[in-house]
Amino acid sequence: MAFALVALLLGFTAAAAAVPPVSVQVEDRAGVLDRSTLLPALEGIEFHEPTRVVVYTYNGRAEDNLNEEVLRFARTEHPEWISADGQKWADGLFIFALDPAGRHVGTYMGEDRKLSLEQRSDIQDTARDLLRDAQWTDGTIAGVRRAAELINQPWYQSIAFLVAAWVTAGTAGLGAGAWLIVRAVTRSASRKEIERGDQSYANVSMDLEVTELNAATIPASSRYGSQVLEKHRTFLNRYNLASGLANRVHALSKGSLGMRRNLKLAREYADSASELDALDDVIADSNALLNRGSTWQTAWDRQLAPFRSDLAGLEQLLSKRHGEGNSATAAALRSFRDQSLRDIERWTADLAEERISPEKALDRLYEARTRLAGLLENHAETIIDGYAKNGREAELMRKEMEAAQDGLNHKRRSYEPSILGTVYPSYQFFSVATFTSGFNTGVSSVSSARGGDGSTTGYGSSGGSFSGSGSSSSF
Repeated sequence: MAFALVALLLGFTAAAAAVPPVSVQVEDRAGVLDRSTLLPALEGIEFHEPTRVVVYTYNGRAEDNLNEEVLRFARTEHPEWISADGQKWADGLFIFALDPAGRHVGTYMGEDRKLSLEQRSDIQDTARDLLRDAQWTDGTIAGVRRAAELINQPWYQSIAFLVAAWVTAGTAGLGAGAWLIVRAVTRSASRKEIERGDQSYANVSMDLEVTELNAATIPASSRYGSQVLEKHRTFLNRYNLASGLANRVHALSKGSLGMRRNLKLAREYADSASELDALDDVIADSNALLNRGSTWQTAWDRQLAPFRSDLAGLEQLLSKRHGEGNSATAAALRSFRDQSLRDIERWTADLAEERISPEKALDRLYEARTRLAGLLENHAETIIDGYAKNGREAELMRKEMEAAQDGLNHKRRSYEPSILGTVYPSYQFFSVATFTSGFNTGVSSVSSARGGDGSTTGYGSSGGSFSGSGSSSSF
């Protein structure tokens, strides 16, 4: 029965109409769309019925009503978009509207192309992630493509019908299929985790004797050396635990790898081995740097790497939408970056000439990274003040930023393979990557709290009796 149903559905689908837009009209008043990409893509989209496609963009404000603006623009610039009686959108018309500044997206259509509020929200949801990432052209294409799928969709292609049909064909079969898919996905994930663990475990095992020799010559009198040695004291115990986990995961049968509890076991093994692999590198670097061994420069470069990465990522952070790149706190970050790049060269030269000790160089690096964390915290307040409209929104954003810094937004914190990352807790340094994660989550949370997933259906005070099908939402 199921196979017969599939054949029937495929036959219906093949018979469904597929026609390109009658016309594509782009009114990009915001100046954010790439026409060379947009027009060919929209002209190639297939609708179920001949449809005129309009794309309208303008730069508004967060408090604007996009529905009202689209109607105003149509009345003044394109009255042909409106029905003869002035009360609806013209037949055969679909409008995709975008306000990149006010962060709104809207969909409007003639009565003969009418969609439910849920379907209009579906179109906007399809574009939302791309629009949040400022991918205006791709977001517009995605929204129009989804509209083409839904407008005048044949009944036999609707989700409700397909679900009902498949349920009729056999709920048990679907359940078994879903179970098999879940098991296959879990099994694949388990294998990847075991492979990750095996690579790290092999590195640790191969270097085990060297690691012990390195640890034996780390100066315990050094403040940093003593902290690394403290971590080393549990190294062999942790290695033995990782060995036990390795034996357990490799004893699992192919079928049992598809169980969730064994994926958890495989992940525990991989995390344990990966952290040991990073720690033995830190032990080697501590020995080389603190004793000024032949590879001290390579070890020092590895200590600088996380700080260099932060400095390199600052401009991208400050140039983000709502990143407050023209603020005083942004200027302080840029000034710090430029000075720090000069400082790094000076510290390295001082180390090479033995004008400072390795401990002093690490102290300077610690102070610089702590200073960066403070400047980022100051800039976080600038961003919050600029984006939040009230105390509740500010507190929500602040909570997300703090959660990112404390690692609460991540199931597993990555271990920083550096001396400072070993000596100090992971939340000690507010990195640019962590800041960006908190920033994105904070803006998204506030946007959702403002009704980013809700819809506005009215046309405002200037709309009068206009009742065309359409709605908008925030992103």
